[in-house]
Amino acid sequence: MIHPTAIIDGSAEIDSRVTIGPYAIVKSDVRIGAGTTIGSYTTIDNYVSIGEDCQIFQYAAIGGAPQDLKFHGEKSYLTIGRGSIIREFVTINRGTEAGGGITEVGEENYLMAYTHIAHDCKTGRQVILANNSTLAGHIEIGDHATIGGLVAIHQFVKIGNYAYIGGKSAVVKDIPPFVIAAGDRATLHGLNNVGLKRHRFSDFTLGELKKAYRIFFRIGLTVKQASERVKAEVEQIPEVKNFTNFIVTSSRGITR
Repeated sequence: MIHPTAIIDGSAEIDSRVTIGPYAIVKSDVRIGAGTTIGSYTTIDNYVSIGEDCQIFQYAAIGGAPQDLKFHGEKSYLTIGRGSIIREFVTINRGTEAGGGITEVGEENYLMAYTHIAHDCKTGRQVILANNSTLAGHIEIGDHATIGGLVAIHQFVKIGNYAYIGGKSAVVKDIPPFVIAAGDRATLHGLNNVGLKRHRFSDFTLGELKKAYRIFFRIGLTVKQASERVKAEVEQIPEVKNFTNFIVTSSRGITR
């Protein structure tokens, strides 16, 4: 299952059901779970852990040193969750000491060709990054979020669950869950209705989220005023609480 031209460090822990293609390089202190496929000419750098049933296509660069001037070679890590698909020429960097020392790619992520995930980023479950999307350092992306092609996200930004960011957007502030954002600079364009229906959110849930969205973003209230009105006027289902809490606790500021 390992091509004879591949270069594998003796300390790497590789399950017997892993496939590694021609001229791939696997460096020291790497773990690769069962059923994972590593494409030809791919490099898996030091201190990387890859879950089961992942597909990493040719020429990907996984676990390289952070592109951070404060990084001076200290040990840091990258983890990739089970079932993730990483396409051609994707680059993912390890963490930094200042950012907690670890970059985390969640389960069942789909990273399309030429995407970049910088140091100390964390992605949730079933996140999609379309071609050439770029995450700067310390970004957090919630479950089921979709990032369009050629999107650039500023460091320390947070993207909420089920959010959708349209292609060629520049994102400099936090994006709440359940919404669509697009543009340079990105602005909000309502709820991600199509995505939420595909994930089988009920009409009632969509209705309550729409009420909360209108209160926060359509009638000119402050965050505190809007939060109080949402608590008083909108059913406090988990999705509404998630939406409200994300906005209220944002330290970077919310995209409007």
